[in-house]
Amino acid sequence: MRFAVARTVAVLAASAGLVTVAACAPPEQAGAAADTPAATATSAADLGGLDKLIEAAKKEGELNVIALPPDWANYGEIIKTFSEKYGIKVNSAQPDAASQDEINAAKQLKGQSGAPDVFDLGDAVARANVSMFAPYKVATFDEIPAALKDANGTWVNDYGGYMSIGFDAGKVPAPQSLTDLLKPEYKGKVALNGDPTQAGAAFSGVVMAALGNGGSADDISKGVDFFGQLKAAGNFLPVDPTPATIESGQTPVVIDWDYLNVAQGAKLAGKAEWKTVVPANAVVGSYYVQAINADAPHPAAARLWQEFLYSDEGQNLWLSGGARPVRAEAMAKAGTIDQTAYGALPATTGTPVFLTEAQTATAKETLTANWAKTIG
Repeated sequence: MRFAVARTVAVLAASAGLVTVAACAPPEQAGAAADTPAATATSAADLGGLDKLIEAAKKEGELNVIALPPDWANYGEIIKTFSEKYGIKVNSAQPDAASQDEINAAKQLKGQSGAPDVFDLGDAVARANVSMFAPYKVATFDEIPAALKDANGTWVNDYGGYMSIGFDAGKVPAPQSLTDLLKPEYKGKVALNGDPTQAGAAFSGVVMAALGNGGSADDISKGVDFFGQLKAAGNFLPVDPTPATIESGQTPVVIDWDYLNVAQGAKLAGKAEWKTVVPANAVVGSYYVQAINADAPHPAAARLWQEFLYSDEGQNLWLSGGARPVRAEAMAKAGTIDQTAYGALPATTGTPVFLTEAQTATAKETLTANWAKTIG
């Protein structure tokens, strides 16, 4: 698990945008939606089965999602497929917003028809806001590892990945280890996806750097030191990477989740040779958290969205975006996983490290105290 409050965004801009939405949105109420049986359903069975849930969701006709970039873990295709499959309009607000912005929006727009129905959150933000979630168990709930879900379905991990180094093989040599990035060949070329005191991907990038430089999940100070060395060598590029900066060549080396780097490689096929490597013995893993807003204006659609995401179809859609779906092991055993996509995931060496809540808190303190003065 990990600290994560942002995907890779300008948090102040996103927050300002949410304030504007809250201020300008009409005081339209969710109305009877919150009083429907779906609002308290803890499984499809409570509504008479999946067909009844689908019927109720179609009657609502809409679903509000937030902070789901279309190129993040294949969410663009996931949203499109869900909408076409059920004839439900998906309103995707602020795709580049942060996890905390999702919670802020739910609070600011509570009782209004534009409030988020569902959340996709970093672990720390999810843990701090469990009281806002509605418990719900999807049909495949029992196939999700116990450690990756709340026993009552209040929150459930959905997809994850490993921290990686993406690089343009036409511009830089393939790094064999994190310390390779200190070499002159990488001068002004190494970008980190965000500010690690705010962005989950960047946070895990520092953890990866710690593991790759003799540190540990209990003490990530060597990860901070590593980025200080990168800066001193002139290799650290203080630019938040985006698909545009990668395609233009502005950020030829990007430390980010493997599913995002893999997706970039697919997008750049024929234009650039973008490759992804997960450094040996510095394998940092993390899952995102899925939850239903207890005050969802479209409670049936919110629950149907969960059923779709945790179905074989939804899980394979995440997988085709390079993300590792939470039901991967069960689906592999059942033969329902997309074997081509599964086999295309970046190879890893060593035991993956998933930070505990205590380790995450300690790492956050280390970053808060040291990152700004180290990077400047």
